Amino acid sequence: MAPRTPLTRERVLRAGIALADEAGIEGVSMRKLGQELGVEAMSLYNHVANKDDLLTGITDLALNEIELSDEGDWKAALRQSAVSAHDVLFRHPWACSLAMSPGRTLTTQVHRMEWTLRRLREAGFSADVTYHAYHALDSHVLGFTLWQLGHSSIATDDFADLAASFLRKFPVNDYPYLNEHAQQHLTGFGREGKGAFELVLDLILDGLEQLRAAS
Repeated sequence: MAPRTPLTRERVLRAGIALADEAGIEGVSMRKLGQELGVEAMSLYNHVANKDDLLTGITDLALNEIELSDEGDWKAALRQSAVSAHDVLFRHPWACSLAMSPGRTLTTQVHRMEWTLRRLREAGFSADVTYHAYHALDSHVLGFTLWQLGHSSIATDDFADLAASFLRKFPVNDYPYLNEHAQQHLTGFGREGKGAFELVLDLILDGLEQLRAAS
């Protein structure tokens, strides 16, 4: 019989991420995680203090997948990191709300914040502009991802039914542009190529570049 792979904190957390990705954060429990790892739930407490420690740990580990590069200019680096953050949070849809939970200290998030602020300050932005720039970028990543996750949770058939009901309630003659927009949703417009996330991200970065040039 092959020896059992020893249990470690990282192994527990990676199994927690896989379980959360599959079952949603509501489906994560110490009992289910123990079953996934082939151990008794009590064994997990040698590696995580409690469920809250588990949730903090899996969120921290997931956010560690976000790319942070010190290569290239500030604009390209911040753009790459923001796109990476959006991809990571969309890949782990449970992580976005946990990352925003008050009182949850995430080492990876603190590191990413320091990296963003440093890239902006070293690029020549003042402390005041850097303050607003950081919040504009972070709120776009988190806010847009939450909005997108909310829409993506609606099944395709349900969305078609909702759209049909909407179009009946608001006739095209009275709401021509809303109807046009609804039709774009139904045909899948914007799912290929640069989407709304990158469009707004580029507007933010272009605006920051103009502020930098002006100062």
